[in-house]
Amino acid sequence: MRSVWRTLSFVAVAGSAVLLSAAAIGLLYLIGPRTIPGPLVSDALPLDELPRLSGVSLLTFLAVWAAAGALLGGLTRLARLERVASGILASVGVGLLAFSTVAFSIFVVRQIPSGKALHAAGHSPAVYLPAAIVGLEVALLAVPRGRPHRRAPLVLAALVAVSGLLDVFSAITPAIDTRLLWIENATPNVVPRLASALVVASGLALVVLADGLRRRRRGAWRLTLALVIVSGALHILKGLDYEEAIACTLLAVALVAYRGNFAGRSDPARHQRLLLHALFLVAAIFAYGAVAIWINRLAIDRPYSVGFAVQETAEAAIGLHLGGSVRITDSFGSWFPLSVFVLGAVGMLALLRSWLAPWRYRHGQAAHERERAQQLVAAWGVDTLAPFALRADKSYFFAEDERAFLAYKVVAGVAIVSGDPIGPQDAIPELLGRFLVFAHLRGWRLAILGAGERFLDSYRELGLNVLYHGDEAVVETTTFSLEGRAIRKVRQSVSRLEREGYRIEILSAGAIDEETRAELAHIFDVWRGDAPVKGFTMELDTLFRLDGDDAVFAIGFGPEGNPHGFLHFAVAHAGNALSLSSMPRLRDTPNGFNEWLVVSTFGWARERGIGRVSLNFAPFAAVLSPDAQTGLSRQQRLQKRVLIQMKGHFQLDNLLAFNEKFLPHWDRRYVIHEGVADLPRVGIAGLAAEGYLVLPGGTR
Repeated sequence: MRSVWRTLSFVAVAGSAVLLSAAAIGLLYLIGPRTIPGPLVSDALPLDELPRLSGVSLLTFLAVWAAAGALLGGLTRLARLERVASGILASVGVGLLAFSTVAFSIFVVRQIPSGKALHAAGHSPAVYLPAAIVGLEVALLAVPRGRPHRRAPLVLAALVAVSGLLDVFSAITPAIDTRLLWIENATPNVVPRLASALVVASGLALVVLADGLRRRRRGAWRLTLALVIVSGALHILKGLDYEEAIACTLLAVALVAYRGNFAGRSDPARHQRLLLHALFLVAAIFAYGAVAIWINRLAIDRPYSVGFAVQETAEAAIGLHLGGSVRITDSFGSWFPLSVFVLGAVGMLALLRSWLAPWRYRHGQAAHERERAQQLVAAWGVDTLAPFALRADKSYFFAEDERAFLAYKVVAGVAIVSGDPIGPQDAIPELLGRFLVFAHLRGWRLAILGAGERFLDSYRELGLNVLYHGDEAVVETTTFSLEGRAIRKVRQSVSRLEREGYRIEILSAGAIDEETRAELAHIFDVWRGDAPVKGFTMELDTLFRLDGDDAVFAIGFGPEGNPHGFLHFAVAHAGNALSLSSMPRLRDTPNGFNEWLVVSTFGWARERGIGRVSLNFAPFAAVLSPDAQTGLSRQQRLQKRVLIQMKGHFQLDNLLAFNEKFLPHWDRRYVIHEGVADLPRVGIAGLAAEGYLVLPGGTR
């Protein structure tokens, strides 16, 4: 029944469009051709060409068709028709109706072949102006989609970029002689050249603005819409290029229809700096012009003056003298105007690019935010990654009622979230939705590293994509045993270390004295060497970031009584688990040292009722595991070969082999991202956040 109603509504609106178009033409007949002074729109009154009264003043023509478009837009809204399809169909429908009317009128009045009549109608403003006006108004007034379209910004960005490139190509391609001759006869000779120059600048600006549309910037949308409309007019002025004008019209309709998808803002902290850069650019251009003209002052047709230099530079900057200045002779008169125009265009594009850049990330943790985050981790941090959200290099984003939060950092324009959000299950969808809006308003893309399986449905409901990343090795302390052939190598390492006189102490961070803390810090520094501290999602940034009973150290002492290495664990109280952060040791420790510490920690945890111990995260464990070879697809086998080649850089298979010694069960971890196109940037940003990659200019 609903589909029948929508069909009837569409038919009714389509019939109304025909009637309103006929009424608009009739009203133009009643008003008359020259009611308001100004330029005329030819062929606006069909069949009135014999008495030479087919033209209507431009303002009258625009007003009448604007009223028709407003009425049709109101009817479309009452019928609850969606704005995108309605706007495009209205534009095409009114354009075809006007085209057929004008073509028939020309065929009858001028008594020319039908082919020539169709060609003449195809270049009549009376066809394209109504189509553009009605289409834009219907797109403006019709009903929007129930929710923003995820792919609309990306599709529109691609269309705008292509349109910009076509603008540039159209401007540098010679116009058809008859069209250009008509323009030059109807306007000053400078108009086509100026329009072509401005189309080039506009086209390049559209290519740059496409990135702002992809980032859902409201300012980019406004400027793009204005440039698309201006480009349509410039195409007419530079050579009656109606084909490009039609494309600009349809693109403008689509931009207006999808306007609800663009809400992002530019970084307010960047505005003042951009203004200073713009002033510097203007000053640099005029300084360049003044100096260049003074050096070549013998080539100008009058005595040098600052006023003349300013005027010549200004006219060159807007493209008035691209073919050469009449007031400057020799070769200087040919290359100087072009150099000024190029300098100005490149400078403006650079400013535009800076304006569209993502917001600069400003890290900060207020004292009350950190306190609230600690409370939420203690109460709801059941995931073994939850304690790592308390690193000092992360920012916090809270739900409105502060019942949940997530920890993030922005790297290369990607908001990298550390693990799953923390809080009650019912608060997570609202938190994620708000953060997605928060990120998009700032031009950031979203990625979640180390996500577990608890909130996968919430991610998918938001339109996010889930990609397998690896597995986390988790050992159940109540069932762990050193008995059996499968774990004999670990059992042998434990026995050997104990025979050689090694002993272990397992202490909470709060129970470690200052002297021991200094020794542990020394071991950590020697173990790390010159390498930066790695880790973001599954490692703490300092040894004592978590103090008291929120962290545990398993310290291995040598026979002489000095510490040789240790395991650093974060405690997930809500999850009754320990989560391994790092395992530094001196270079001369015997083989099996870390295995001995791990096994000893299992026993200590079991005695205190701690049920789980999380070991290292193993990226792509399901692919790298020897047992998985027979079940891998061709693509996964290729992926495995590539990962093994990277062994020297990331030691992925060594990490997997170490974890498998303890016969753990594996918890899958995922990367959550917005789209396949984001994956290269998400990968780079993730590696930079984890400390495996250094980006130029830092990680912002």
